[in-house]
Order: sequence, then C-alpha cells, then structure tokens
Amino acid sequence: MNGVKLMASGPVEEPMSLVIPVMPAEMSLVIPVMPAESDAEIEGEEVRLRISGGEMKGITEAPHYIENEKDPVLKELRSLNPLSSWRCIYRVPKRLRQGNEKAYTPQVVSIGPLHHGEEPLKGMEEHKLRYLRSFLDRTGVSFCDYIQMIKNQEGRLRGFYAESVEFGSDEFVRIVLVDAAFVIELLLRYYDKKYGGEDDYIFNNPRMLWDVRPDLRLIENQLPFFILQDLFRFFSSSSLSLLDISHKFFKGEIDSKGKEENFKNISNGDVQHFVDLIRILYGQLKSKTRANITVTDTPNVTELHQAGVKFKEGKGSSLFDIKFSHGILEIPKLTVDDTTELTLRNLLAFEQCHRREEDYLANYVFLMKRLVKTPEDVQLLVDKEIIDNWLGDTHKISTLLHDLGTGMMVDHHYYAPLCKELKDYREKLWHGWMVILKQNYFNTPWASISVVAAVILLILTVIQTACSYKSVPLF
Repeated sequence: MNGVKLMASGPVEEPMSLVIPVMPAEMSLVIPVMPAESDAEIEGEEVRLRISGGEMKGITEAPHYIENEKDPVLKELRSLNPLSSWRCIYRVPKRLRQGNEKAYTPQVVSIGPLHHGEEPLKGMEEHKLRYLRSFLDRTGVSFCDYIQMIKNQEGRLRGFYAESVEFGSDEFVRIVLVDAAFVIELLLRYYDKKYGGEDDYIFNNPRMLWDVRPDLRLIENQLPFFILQDLFRFFSSSSLSLLDISHKFFKGEIDSKGKEENFKNISNGDVQHFVDLIRILYGQLKSKTRANITVTDTPNVTELHQAGVKFKEGKGSSLFDIKFSHGILEIPKLTVDDTTELTLRNLLAFEQCHRREEDYLANYVFLMKRLVKTPEDVQLLVDKEIIDNWLGDTHKISTLLHDLGTGMMVDHHYYAPLCKELKDYREKLWHGWMVILKQNYFNTPWASISVVAAVILLILTVIQTACSYKSVPLF
C-alpha cells in the first residue's frame, strides 16, 4: 500500500473517496481524496480497510499508516549516527548531581561545547581570544589553517561527546580552536612565567588562577586530549611535551604518593582528557580480584581501635593501596581541602559513566564511608597522620565521605576481603581484652612496674601457700 498516488484531473468541488477493490465483494481499499483547484498529484495520507457484505457497513479495522517521507520521526531516524567508540565526555547523571550540583558546573570558564554560551561564563570569552592571539603569534600558523585542521577532525571530535553537540559545524570548530588555544596557553604560562605577558588577566590576578583551575577538572568541561596534542605540535620548543606541562598543572592537586611513578608510565595515547589524566595519576588497585564475598557491616575506625587495631600511614604508590596485616591497618594519606570534593566527584562521575570495569575510586569511597562514620573517626585518623585536614572541621570530612557515595553504584567490591578480615578481627574478644588491659594497667611506665610487681607478689604468695599446705602433717 505504500506509495499509492492518484492523479485528479480537473477541478474537484467536494471531498470524495476512491474505492479500489482488493478482494472480490468482501474488502475494498478506500482512499480519501481532497478537493483540488487544478490537475494535481494527490498523495493519500490515510488508508482504511472496510469490510462489506454486499454494501459498506463501517470501519472494522484500525487505519494503516503509509510512510510519509516528511515525517519528523523518520527524519530523526535517518540522521541518527551510530554510537561512537570514542565517547568519554559525559553529562553527569542526575543521581550523582543531586549530591552537589555546583561540583559539576563550571564557575568561571567554559571548555568545549557543553557549557559554551552560558551567561555566567561569558566574561571569560574576551580573555580566551587574547590567549588565542598569543597562541597564533607563538606558533606562526594562521587562524584559517587551524580552522581547517580542526574541521578535518570534526567527526572524531564530536564522537568524544556522549550526547549530540547542538552547534553547527562552523561554530563547533571555532569553539574547539578558541578553547584549545586558551588551555595550551594557560598550561604554558603556569609551567614557566617566561611564556606570560604583562597584560595577562589570569596570572596577574592571583585569585583568578585559583578560580579557573577547578573548572579544568570537570568531566562536562573537557576537550579531547588528542586535539590539544595536535595543536601543541606547532609549538616550536621540542624540549616540552603537552603531558609535561599538564602534569605540572595538575600534580599539586593529586593526592597520590606514586604520582611521579604513575606519570612515567603514561603515553599521549593513554589520555582521553584531563579528568582521565588525573585518574591515571591517582594510580590503580594492585589487587584487582573481584570478590564474591557479600559485604556486611564493617567496623568503623573507633571500633577497630577499641579492638586493638593499629593505624599507620600507608606508603604505597596509590591512594587505593589499603592493607591489613598482623593487626595493623595501613591507609595512604588523604589530604582534604576546599577542592577535594570537586576532584573526587568528577573522577567518580567519569568512573560511573565510562570506566565501570575500573571503579577503583568508587570502591575506595565505599570503604572509607564505612570506616569513617563520625567526627571521632576522622580525628583518630588525623592523629595518625592518615588524614591531612585542611578544612579544620572533622564533622565536614565525615559528612563529605558519606555524601560522596550518593547515587553511586559499586559492582566489584575489591575491598570485600579486607572488610571481612577487619570484621573477623574485631569479633575475636581477646583482642579487646588486651586493649583494655593495656589502656588501664600499662598506660604509664610506673603502672606497668606496679602490675608486674603485683603479679610477682601474687605468684610468690601462691607458692608460699602451696609449700605451707604440703608441710602440714595429715595425721
């Protein structure tokens, strides 16, 4: 029935229907024909099957739809592109955003298309153009040449974004060039002051750099690393790499003992964007065994301390390298300041959207949320130099670790064996008794001497009593 067309010759004054027999005496195809002023091609938009028993008795079947080339749904279906294997820049899901919307939203500068043009960020557009001018002067390549180079990569660039980018080709390419030049200039000027200028709005206003830097760590505010690398190749200094200057820009905010070691193992092709670079610098779990153990209640830090567990700052190469052995729990240092929540939330969002098979941070947060439940737990870890508290308020840290888990899904439970070990250790009562004995009777050298003397005196008394008992005649 698709594509049925009728030709009406001459004026048609009233609506009419053309009945085309389909089956003898039983079924007809009725196509409505609308009035026309002149000879015209009339395409039927509605086809109905009517059942008749000698004469028509009304509609007994639902209308059958003829494909209309102008249907907007069909247009959308034809314009759909296959999902790109490059996609790695995401909008943060609502289940994660509800914890702290501001932690995912740029406050000063937009990078890439997802937040471009938003009113609070327009003030930086002029300064981005100033950085672009410096970049063009520095590399000696024309604006048009850069535009053409980026346009040649447009399909791949769009594929890095998980959702369709609404901007047309020319606008999208311009956004990428301006923002990429801004980022490269920012990294260069941070790496060495000699690349800056007297009219530098950011570096001549110390607070501005502090405001701009967090925006470059947001998963929604990223450019693909490969396009930054392509543009950076035109920079004449062969002694620098984009990885070098990116590492210096971010490493001060990476809380990982082994970040230098982790950096040495990175190549340009490993990095998808800056959030991914930070993820790599944080390191990985050394033990990637997926446990089939059901995670039950895990004792918190205070309960473990009461059970005799000792706490020690871990020296591993990764934040996630937490170990328990012979009653000692080793946890790498965690520095908590004003930017910690933003960094961890965006790393978690990237993991949850893109790297569910490597959800190391989600597992870490899951464990720390169980270990640190109260301000007292935080203070104990601060005393052991495991938490470096720059917020000053232990309650804020316990709340932060709890809230980070909002909306988070953990699949693999890498720390499940550790949780079971801690639970089993605490349930052995004699560990607690030893702690009580030590706290109450061996808390000072003099107390220890007194206890030892009392024990010796008790032993001597028992011996003397036994000897006296043996010396008494039975008859």
